[in-house]
This record gives sequence, C-alpha cells and structure tokens, in this order.
Amino acid sequence: MVPAGMDFPFVFGLFLRWHVPPRKLDLLLANGWRRFGPQFYRYSLTPDGQFVLPLRLPLDDFRFSKSQRRVLRKNADLEVRIEKVRRMDTTRLLLFDQHKARFKANVPPSLEAYLGPRPDAGPCETFEVAVYQNVRLVAASYFDEGQCSVSSIYGMFDLAESGRRLGTFTMLVEIAHARERSLRFYYPGYSYIEPSVYDYKKRLGALEYFDWKGSWKPLASRGTRG
Repeated sequence: MVPAGMDFPFVFGLFLRWHVPPRKLDLLLANGWRRFGPQFYRYSLTPDGQFVLPLRLPLDDFRFSKSQRRVLRKNADLEVRIEKVRRMDTTRLLLFDQHKARFKANVPPSLEAYLGPRPDAGPCETFEVAVYQNVRLVAASYFDEGQCSVSSIYGMFDLAESGRRLGTFTMLVEIAHARERSLRFYYPGYSYIEPSVYDYKKRLGALEYFDWKGSWKPLASRGTRG
C-alpha cells in the first residue's frame, strides 16, 4: 500500500544496449535505470507489490560516519585492488557460489547475469574492487563508472569473514573511489518503501530517492521506515 499522501506512478521500461558511453550512463542513472548485463531496466513496482525506491548518494558533502569509519579500520589489514573488470575466473565464480548460499529468497542466478557474458567488453566501463587477505580473495564488488557518477552492481564476500562486514566495506571503498575521482553521485541501487533486506542501503548517509516523476528528493524527508 502506498503511504498516505504519496502519489506513486507506475513506471516500467526495458531495453538492450551493448555499448553505453559514460555521459549516457549518467543520464540513465539519473532517471531511475539500472542494468543486468546489457539489459537496462526500471520499474516502480515489483511483481509481488513492493514499491521501489531508486537511491543515490550526493558526494560533495559526504563524510563517513563513525560506524563506517569503524568498518574501514576493521579491514585496514586487507589489501584492496581497484581495476577494470576482466573475465571471471574460477576463484571469483567459486566465491559467488559460496556467497549466494546466504540468500533464502531471490537467490542470485550467476555473475554473468549481473555483469554480462563479457564484462570487460561493455556495455559500460566496469571496475572490480578485489579484497585480499594475504593471497586469498575474501570479497569482490563491481561498479560502473560514468562521467560524474558511480553505479554499484554487485558485491560478494567469503561467508567465513562475515564479522568483517565486507559487503559494507566494499561499498565504502566504491564511495571513496568516487570521491577521489571528484564524481558527484554514488548509486547503490534500489530499495523499497517498506522494510526489506535492502534497508542497509538506506543507512549509507544523506541519500536521495527518485520519485518516478523525474525528481530526486531527500530520503529523510519521506519518512521511510528502515
């Protein structure tokens, strides 16, 4: 049910592109679009009736919170590499298979579903955050970079290292990368109006949400629970 006083339009769109230049990606993200491989999509309502909130974090005035700084310190012993994405190797595919075991519903199908069959060849300029403990890969995340924005695609981590909060850690690394590049926005993806497993995204900072009418508004002003 839509909260009282909120006019929530129905929006749905889907198209395929094998090449999207950085400036075009910025425009798509600013209008609520996401991607899985070469498939770009946006929708304001899920099949089971959840109302979708596209989120973004303006970076000009962003500062890491105390809890976020604790996560960064907790993982300061790890090695982080940010590089353009390559073809997926056995190590990354095994990490994905292990990580998806934590999901009881909406189980991720494959890395290819998120990144496409040739992530090194497009459709966007895609990067990998690889996190190592000595020589062991313990986490990885993937993001697209536009001309003024970064869009998080997928993150995974070794379940044996859950206490490190590596899913949050790789998102913070992506945010730090975007700030170092003097980019304007970080897009963590969708969440929902009602509480859900994606509510961790709502705690990133002073977020904005897309109202599906063409405007971004402060999330705090909407009174979203979660």
